[in-house]
Amino acid sequence: MSTKRQSIVITGAAGGIGMACAKTFQNEPLILTDYSQEQVDKTVDTLQKEGFNVTGIACDITNKKDISKLIDFVSDQGELKALIHSAGVSGTVSNLKKVFTIDLVATDYLIDAFYELATKDSAIILLSSMMAHIVPPNEKYDEALRNPQKEDSFDTISQFVGGSSDTMYNFCKRGVILLSIKNAERFGAKGARIVTVSPGVIETEMGLKAAQEHPERMEMIKNATPLKRNGSPEDISGVVKFLVSDAARFITGTDILVDGGVIESIKKM
Repeated sequence: MSTKRQSIVITGAAGGIGMACAKTFQNEPLILTDYSQEQVDKTVDTLQKEGFNVTGIACDITNKKDISKLIDFVSDQGELKALIHSAGVSGTVSNLKKVFTIDLVATDYLIDAFYELATKDSAIILLSSMMAHIVPPNEKYDEALRNPQKEDSFDTISQFVGGSSDTMYNFCKRGVILLSIKNAERFGAKGARIVTVSPGVIETEMGLKAAQEHPERMEMIKNATPLKRNGSPEDISGVVKFLVSDAARFITGTDILVDGGVIESIKKM
Protein backbone atom coordinates (compact mmCIF):
# COMPACT_ATOMS: atom_id res chain seq x y z
CA MET A 1 0.00 0.00 0.00
CA SER A 2 1.34 3.42 -0.98
CA THR A 3 2.12 5.86 1.82
CA LYS A 4 1.75 8.87 -0.49
CA ARG A 5 -1.23 11.18 -0.18
CA GLN A 6 -4.05 9.74 -2.29
CA SER A 7 -6.62 12.25 -3.48
CA ILE A 8 -10.20 11.93 -4.64
CA VAL A 9 -10.93 14.26 -7.56
CA ILE A 10 -14.52 15.39 -8.14
CA THR A 11 -15.67 17.20 -11.29
CA GLY A 12 -18.85 19.25 -11.17
CA ALA A 13 -18.12 19.63 -7.48
CA ALA A 14 -20.18 22.80 -7.09
CA GLY A 15 -23.33 20.96 -8.22
CA GLY A 16 -25.75 18.94 -6.15
CA ILE A 17 -24.40 15.43 -6.76
CA GLY A 18 -20.77 16.58 -6.84
CA MET A 19 -21.11 18.40 -3.53
CA ALA A 20 -22.95 15.45 -1.96
CA CYS A 21 -20.14 13.13 -3.08
CA ALA A 22 -17.54 15.46 -1.57
CA LYS A 23 -19.35 15.46 1.76
CA THR A 24 -19.15 11.67 2.03
CA PHE A 25 -15.33 11.79 2.10
CA GLN A 26 -14.64 13.86 5.21
CA ASN A 27 -11.51 11.88 6.07
CA GLU A 28 -10.02 11.86 2.56
CA PRO A 29 -7.94 14.47 0.71
CA LEU A 30 -10.25 16.04 -1.88
CA ILE A 31 -9.54 17.97 -5.08
CA LEU A 32 -12.62 19.73 -6.41
CA THR A 33 -13.05 21.12 -9.89
CA ASP A 34 -15.79 22.92 -11.80
CA TYR A 35 -16.03 25.32 -14.72
CA SER A 36 -15.98 28.50 -12.62
CA GLN A 37 -13.05 29.35 -10.31
CA GLU A 38 -15.47 31.45 -8.25
CA GLN A 39 -17.71 28.42 -7.69
CA VAL A 40 -14.72 26.22 -6.90
CA ASP A 41 -13.39 28.72 -4.35
CA LYS A 42 -16.81 29.05 -2.75
CA THR A 43 -17.25 25.26 -2.49
CA VAL A 44 -13.71 24.74 -1.14
CA ASP A 45 -14.21 27.48 1.45
CA THR A 46 -17.52 25.98 2.60
CA LEU A 47 -16.04 22.51 3.05
CA GLN A 48 -12.84 23.76 4.69
CA LYS A 49 -14.96 25.51 7.33
CA GLU A 50 -16.63 22.14 7.97
CA GLY A 51 -13.26 20.51 8.56
CA PHE A 52 -12.63 18.90 5.18
CA ASN A 53 -9.13 18.41 3.73
CA VAL A 54 -9.92 20.03 0.41
CA THR A 55 -8.41 22.11 -2.36
CA GLY A 56 -9.63 22.99 -5.84
CA ILE A 57 -8.95 24.27 -9.34
CA ALA A 58 -11.22 25.45 -12.15
CA CYS A 59 -11.26 23.32 -15.29
CA ASP A 60 -13.08 23.51 -18.60
CA ILE A 61 -13.38 19.76 -19.21
CA THR A 62 -13.96 20.35 -22.94
CA ASN A 63 -10.47 21.85 -23.23
CA LYS A 64 -7.52 19.42 -23.29
CA LYS A 65 -5.08 22.13 -22.13
CA ASP A 66 -7.27 22.85 -19.11
CA ILE A 67 -7.44 19.12 -18.35
CA SER A 68 -3.63 18.97 -18.53
CA LYS A 69 -3.48 21.72 -15.89
CA LEU A 70 -5.88 19.69 -13.73
CA ILE A 71 -3.72 16.57 -14.15
CA ASP A 72 -0.61 18.53 -13.14
CA PHE A 73 -2.45 19.92 -10.11
CA VAL A 74 -3.55 16.43 -9.03
CA SER A 75 -0.05 15.02 -9.58
CA ASP A 76 1.46 17.75 -7.42
CA GLN A 77 -0.86 16.67 -4.57
CA GLY A 78 0.32 13.03 -4.69
CA GLU A 79 -1.39 9.96 -6.15
CA LEU A 80 -4.90 9.42 -7.47
CA LYS A 81 -7.29 7.39 -5.37
CA ALA A 82 -10.41 8.12 -7.42
CA LEU A 83 -11.95 10.36 -10.04
CA ILE A 84 -15.67 11.02 -9.57
CA HIS A 85 -16.88 12.63 -12.80
CA SER A 86 -20.23 14.29 -12.11
CA ALA A 87 -19.91 17.35 -14.36
CA GLY A 88 -22.31 17.62 -17.27
CA VAL A 89 -25.36 19.31 -18.75
CA SER A 90 -28.91 18.10 -19.23
CA GLY A 91 -31.10 18.08 -22.33
CA THR A 92 -32.45 21.47 -21.26
CA VAL A 93 -29.39 22.90 -23.04
CA SER A 94 -30.86 23.35 -26.51
CA ASN A 95 -27.61 22.87 -28.42
CA LEU A 96 -26.87 19.37 -29.70
CA LYS A 97 -23.14 19.94 -30.17
CA LYS A 98 -22.76 21.43 -26.69
CA VAL A 99 -24.52 18.48 -25.05
CA PHE A 100 -22.40 16.05 -27.09
CA THR A 101 -19.14 17.84 -26.31
CA ILE A 102 -19.69 18.33 -22.57
CA ASP A 103 -21.39 15.03 -21.75
CA LEU A 104 -19.47 12.62 -23.99
CA VAL A 105 -16.35 14.06 -25.64
CA ALA A 106 -15.16 15.63 -22.38
CA THR A 107 -15.76 12.34 -20.57
CA ASP A 108 -13.50 10.62 -23.10
CA TYR A 109 -10.86 13.33 -22.59
CA LEU A 110 -10.94 12.78 -18.82
CA ILE A 111 -10.74 8.99 -19.12
CA ASP A 112 -7.62 9.29 -21.29
CA ALA A 113 -6.02 11.91 -19.02
CA PHE A 114 -6.71 10.13 -15.74
CA TYR A 115 -5.57 6.81 -17.18
CA GLU A 116 -2.07 8.23 -16.93
CA LEU A 117 -2.56 8.76 -13.17
CA ALA A 118 -4.33 5.46 -12.51
CA THR A 119 -2.50 3.00 -10.29
CA LYS A 120 -3.42 -0.24 -8.54
CA ASP A 121 -6.72 0.10 -6.63
CA SER A 122 -7.60 3.54 -8.02
CA ALA A 123 -11.12 3.99 -9.38
CA ILE A 124 -12.85 6.06 -12.05
CA ILE A 125 -16.56 6.66 -11.34
CA LEU A 126 -18.50 8.21 -14.23
CA LEU A 127 -22.02 9.59 -13.87
CA SER A 128 -24.32 8.36 -16.62
CA SER A 129 -28.14 8.41 -16.40
CA MET A 130 -31.05 6.02 -16.27
CA MET A 131 -32.05 7.56 -19.62
CA ALA A 132 -29.05 5.81 -21.19
CA HIS A 133 -31.03 2.61 -20.70
CA ILE A 134 -33.86 3.64 -23.02
CA VAL A 135 -31.47 3.85 -25.98
CA PRO A 136 -31.33 0.38 -27.59
CA PRO A 137 -28.05 -1.15 -28.75
CA ASN A 138 -27.34 -0.38 -32.39
CA GLU A 139 -23.91 -0.60 -33.98
CA LYS A 140 -24.83 2.19 -36.41
CA TYR A 141 -24.44 4.71 -33.57
CA ASP A 142 -22.74 2.68 -30.81
CA GLU A 143 -19.44 2.71 -32.69
CA ALA A 144 -19.61 6.52 -32.78
CA LEU A 145 -20.60 6.67 -29.10
CA ARG A 146 -17.57 4.56 -28.19
CA ASN A 147 -15.32 6.89 -30.21
CA PRO A 148 -16.70 10.41 -29.67
CA GLN A 149 -13.42 12.13 -30.53
CA LYS A 150 -13.56 10.88 -34.14
CA GLU A 151 -14.35 13.63 -36.62
CA ASP A 152 -17.62 12.16 -37.91
CA SER A 153 -19.03 10.86 -34.62
CA PHE A 154 -21.23 13.87 -33.88
CA ASP A 155 -22.74 13.83 -37.37
CA THR A 156 -23.39 10.07 -37.15
CA ILE A 157 -25.19 10.32 -33.81
CA SER A 158 -27.10 13.45 -34.84
CA GLN A 159 -28.88 11.43 -37.52
CA PHE A 160 -30.64 9.43 -34.80
CA VAL A 161 -31.74 12.14 -32.33
CA GLY A 162 -34.26 14.05 -34.44
CA GLY A 163 -32.87 17.45 -33.46
CA SER A 164 -33.77 16.87 -29.80
CA SER A 165 -31.20 17.85 -27.17
CA ASP A 166 -33.02 15.60 -24.67
CA THR A 167 -32.51 12.64 -26.99
CA MET A 168 -28.88 13.63 -27.60
CA TYR A 169 -28.42 13.62 -23.81
CA ASN A 170 -29.80 10.08 -23.64
CA PHE A 171 -27.46 8.93 -26.39
CA CYS A 172 -24.45 10.61 -24.78
CA LYS A 173 -25.18 8.93 -21.47
CA ARG A 174 -25.34 5.57 -23.25
CA GLY A 175 -21.97 6.55 -24.68
CA VAL A 176 -20.59 7.09 -21.16
CA ILE A 177 -21.53 3.50 -20.27
CA LEU A 178 -19.95 2.22 -23.48
CA LEU A 179 -16.75 4.15 -22.72
CA SER A 180 -16.56 2.48 -19.31
CA ILE A 181 -16.93 -0.97 -20.86
CA LYS A 182 -14.40 -0.10 -23.59
CA ASN A 183 -11.80 1.05 -21.05
CA ALA A 184 -12.26 -1.63 -18.38
CA GLU A 185 -9.49 -3.87 -19.70
CA ARG A 186 -7.07 -0.99 -20.20
CA PHE A 187 -7.54 0.21 -16.61
CA GLY A 188 -7.63 -3.36 -15.34
CA ALA A 189 -4.11 -3.94 -16.64
CA LYS A 190 -3.05 -1.33 -14.08
CA GLY A 191 -5.16 -2.89 -11.33
CA ALA A 192 -7.55 0.06 -11.57
CA ARG A 193 -11.32 0.10 -12.01
CA ILE A 194 -13.81 2.11 -14.09
CA VAL A 195 -17.54 2.07 -13.33
CA THR A 196 -20.65 4.08 -14.25
CA VAL A 197 -23.53 5.12 -12.02
CA SER A 198 -26.89 5.90 -13.64
CA PRO A 199 -29.06 8.16 -11.47
CA GLY A 200 -32.80 8.42 -11.91
CA VAL A 201 -34.68 11.65 -11.23
CA ILE A 202 -32.55 13.38 -8.59
CA GLU A 203 -33.67 16.59 -6.91
CA THR A 204 -30.69 18.73 -7.85
CA GLU A 205 -30.87 22.16 -9.49
CA MET A 206 -30.69 20.39 -12.88
CA GLY A 207 -33.43 17.94 -11.91
CA LEU A 208 -35.70 20.67 -10.56
CA LYS A 209 -35.25 22.65 -13.80
CA ALA A 210 -36.36 19.60 -15.79
CA ALA A 211 -39.38 19.27 -13.51
CA GLN A 212 -40.33 22.89 -14.21
CA GLU A 213 -40.03 22.41 -17.97
CA HIS A 214 -41.83 19.04 -18.11
CA PRO A 215 -44.05 19.01 -14.98
CA GLU A 216 -46.60 16.44 -16.18
CA ARG A 217 -43.97 13.97 -17.39
CA MET A 218 -41.89 14.35 -14.23
CA GLU A 219 -44.94 13.75 -12.03
CA MET A 220 -45.82 10.69 -14.13
CA ILE A 221 -42.30 9.30 -13.61
CA LYS A 222 -42.51 9.93 -9.87
CA ASN A 223 -45.82 8.08 -9.65
CA ALA A 224 -44.40 5.20 -11.71
CA THR A 225 -41.41 4.83 -9.39
CA PRO A 226 -41.84 1.82 -7.08
CA LEU A 227 -40.42 3.84 -4.16
CA LYS A 228 -42.86 6.70 -4.96
CA ARG A 229 -40.30 9.47 -4.62
CA ASN A 230 -37.53 11.20 -6.51
CA GLY A 231 -33.94 10.60 -5.49
CA SER A 232 -31.73 12.90 -3.46
CA PRO A 233 -28.04 13.68 -4.16
CA GLU A 234 -27.23 11.60 -1.08
CA ASP A 235 -28.86 8.55 -2.71
CA ILE A 236 -26.14 8.80 -5.36
CA SER A 237 -23.22 9.81 -3.17
CA GLY A 238 -23.69 6.79 -0.92
CA VAL A 239 -23.36 4.46 -3.90
CA VAL A 240 -20.34 6.40 -5.18
CA LYS A 241 -18.64 6.14 -1.78
CA PHE A 242 -19.14 2.37 -1.85
CA LEU A 243 -17.73 2.14 -5.39
CA VAL A 244 -14.61 4.08 -4.40
CA SER A 245 -14.08 1.83 -1.38
CA ASP A 246 -12.21 -1.44 -1.14
CA ALA A 247 -15.58 -3.15 -0.67
CA ALA A 248 -16.14 -2.65 -4.43
CA ARG A 249 -12.68 -3.92 -5.41
CA PHE A 250 -14.12 -6.55 -7.82
CA ILE A 251 -16.58 -4.21 -9.57
CA THR A 252 -15.47 -2.72 -12.88
CA GLY A 253 -16.73 -2.17 -16.43
CA THR A 254 -20.37 -2.17 -15.35
CA ASP A 255 -23.22 0.24 -14.62
CA ILE A 256 -25.11 0.69 -11.36
CA LEU A 257 -28.69 1.94 -11.79
CA VAL A 258 -29.88 4.15 -8.92
CA ASP A 259 -33.36 5.08 -10.13
CA GLY A 260 -35.84 3.87 -7.51
CA GLY A 261 -36.78 1.05 -9.89
CA VAL A 262 -38.53 3.26 -12.44
CA ILE A 263 -36.64 2.47 -15.65
CA GLU A 264 -38.85 -0.45 -16.73
CA SER A 265 -41.93 1.77 -16.43
CA ILE A 266 -40.24 4.55 -18.44
CA LYS A 267 -39.48 2.10 -21.26
CA LYS A 268 -43.22 1.46 -21.57
CA MET A 269 -44.20 5.15 -21.62
